[in-house]
Amino acid sequence: MALSSQEVERYARHLVLREVGGPGQARLKAARILVVGAGGLGAPLIQYLAAAGIGTIGIADDDTVSLSNLQRQVIHGTPDIGRPKVESAADAVTRLNPHVTIAAHAFRLTPENAVALIADYDVVADGSDNFATRYAVSDACFRAGRPLVTAALGQFDGSLTTIRAHETDAAGRPNPTYRCLFPSPPPPGSVPPCAEAGVLGALAGVMGSLMAMEVIREITGFGESLVGRLLMVDARAMRFETLSYGWDAANPLNGTDA
Repeated sequence: MALSSQEVERYARHLVLREVGGPGQARLKAARILVVGAGGLGAPLIQYLAAAGIGTIGIADDDTVSLSNLQRQVIHGTPDIGRPKVESAADAVTRLNPHVTIAAHAFRLTPENAVALIADYDVVADGSDNFATRYAVSDACFRAGRPLVTAALGQFDGSLTTIRAHETDAAGRPNPTYRCLFPSPPPPGSVPPCAEAGVLGALAGVMGSLMAMEVIREITGFGESLVGRLLMVDARAMRFETLSYGWDAANPLNGTDA
């Protein structure tokens, strides 16, 4: 997909990177990415995907902007309070990069509607804030055969991984599913929501930016994927650690022992 003269100037710092270059930037322009959640993780994620020149960004969120969001959800501003987050985020993207097309999906993803929506995109990036959506999205990505970049936030910690459960590794073994890493949601009430527990605002920016970098890496192909690896960030100690995990034969999606 050819770049216009304006796009060549806009993405000049990508174009001089050997690992991206013209072919990689063309792949970014042709890509369709679905972002689930326009909140703490989705806000920086959407901004950096738009700045990178992703051709189409779908945004799925059924919430509206509230004052308490603005401590971390930096794609929205004070004048946006009360507006649907998908509309506020779309306006911010248009201001940042008019070459990006936004598809707004102002509804919550469920097991009933997720597969049909996800099948229309190349990569899914899940920054949702509840377990029901995370499992619905991850299961749907497996069924639709789409890569998933998924992250989660705690008070002072975050995690990030990439799931390509519809594929096998170089040795022909199944890649792990999300349910290989997290077999089932925690019991209701065992994990307090952000409104009760709190979250460090800048940590959302770190994790959302890392999500964007992993999505861009998935599209352009540089470096080593986070498939089978969970990146864990501890903001208290400023420590980054990586945990390896593998396919579980007991997982309910493609397990042989389920």
